Amino acid sequence: MNKPFAIFRSFRAQIMAIFILLICFSAVVGNLLIYEYSLKANMDQAREKLVIIAQTVAMTIDPDTLSKIPLDKAGMESEAYRAIEAKLLRVRDVAPSLAYIYILKRTDKNNILQFMIDIHPGSYKANEAPAVPGEKYDAGNMPDLRRAFLVPSADRKITADKWGAFLSGYAPIYNTMGAPMAVLGIDMDAGDVYQIEAETRRRVLLVFLASIIISVLVGILVAGEVVSPIKRLVEGTRHISSGDLRYKVDARGSNEIVELGASFNRMGANLFKAREALLSYFYRAVQSLIRVLEARDPYTKGHSDRVADYAEKIAAEMGLAKEKMQLLHDASLLHDIGKLGIHDIVLSKKVGLTPEDWHTIRKHPEIGAEILKPISLDKELLAVVREHHERYDGTGYPDGLIGSRIDPLAAIVAVADSYDAMTSHRGYKKELTKLEAIEQLKANSGTQFDPKTVEAFVRVLERG
Repeated sequence: MNKPFAIFRSFRAQIMAIFILLICFSAVVGNLLIYEYSLKANMDQAREKLVIIAQTVAMTIDPDTLSKIPLDKAGMESEAYRAIEAKLLRVRDVAPSLAYIYILKRTDKNNILQFMIDIHPGSYKANEAPAVPGEKYDAGNMPDLRRAFLVPSADRKITADKWGAFLSGYAPIYNTMGAPMAVLGIDMDAGDVYQIEAETRRRVLLVFLASIIISVLVGILVAGEVVSPIKRLVEGTRHISSGDLRYKVDARGSNEIVELGASFNRMGANLFKAREALLSYFYRAVQSLIRVLEARDPYTKGHSDRVADYAEKIAAEMGLAKEKMQLLHDASLLHDIGKLGIHDIVLSKKVGLTPEDWHTIRKHPEIGAEILKPISLDKELLAVVREHHERYDGTGYPDGLIGSRIDPLAAIVAVADSYDAMTSHRGYKKELTKLEAIEQLKANSGTQFDPKTVEAFVRVLERG
């Protein structure tokens, strides 16, 4: 071999070359598998739920009333405008994460739309006036908005402009003949997710560059000492790429290796925060959808929030860890998500439910778990949604679990859910007093409810 290439025969040079390749591979795999698959997959789930919200709200708009709005400044004072504005304001009030709600229609100019209604948040921009009916809007660079005249859609990525960072969903509004006459759009504030995504990209780039520089230095100076840290970094990459973003690399050795491991850990921490933010964004979207669903019936409005409050008090009394309490709070807010899959005709019945109706309603825990399964990374949250109607004696549904086989958090939600149902006025029954409800909890302890959970909640109620 020629002398200029003799250096590559040395063990030190070979180790250095392998080290560089492994770090580059780790960075590329980390970027593709973690960022592309984890973050973008969760973003797709958020977009799908945003489209569902837009469709749900669009179906509440009366096309005849909408067509009566004059397309000029005076249109804001019309009776038709006020009627639809009041309906959209109620939606915004029960779903505060929705920043803007608006309705646009086509004009005779290509890509130019005009506002019919523009609803702004109460305090989002104090000096910002909503668009008046007839005001033009250039949608030339918004293909998803234009496509919404044909099918519901959502922006493929977060849009950042002078008003902030938003993810938008759109749905067509049809006239009485079944033809699209306008598009309803909703903008959800996604500033926190946008910032974390930008920070994550910067971290990935810095880690990649730092890995190359540090690997060359370490390979030259202490090639023999880097084999063990390499193995730990590779192991860390496997954990991160499999979804374990909390994994920490223990990079013992020289200062350069320690810094490389620290950078790797910071990247993992930022990716974890980004994934948590996207999940939180999705949960907020689903919670907004639940609040829209609950707002249709005054007897169930606020039910999920009250159940979450009761469940947290029970968990605190039982001494659960802070992380479990947060998971319990999120699961409680989502426990009835499966009712989105039950027809309104069945849900709106107050009395006279047939056996077929009961069979349909009792499927909502399974439906809820299936809705959340593609995006929820926490199996216990899915267990709470699926098992919150299981009974301690094994006669509950959907799986007939008994005693300790029921998830402990699901047992807490079951007690909180029943207590709120007993103490809330419904159209077909009178609510119980607190004392009457306590007696019911005690009477069903050991049959319907977990005894320890009932004891903890009774202590909370008697103190309060």
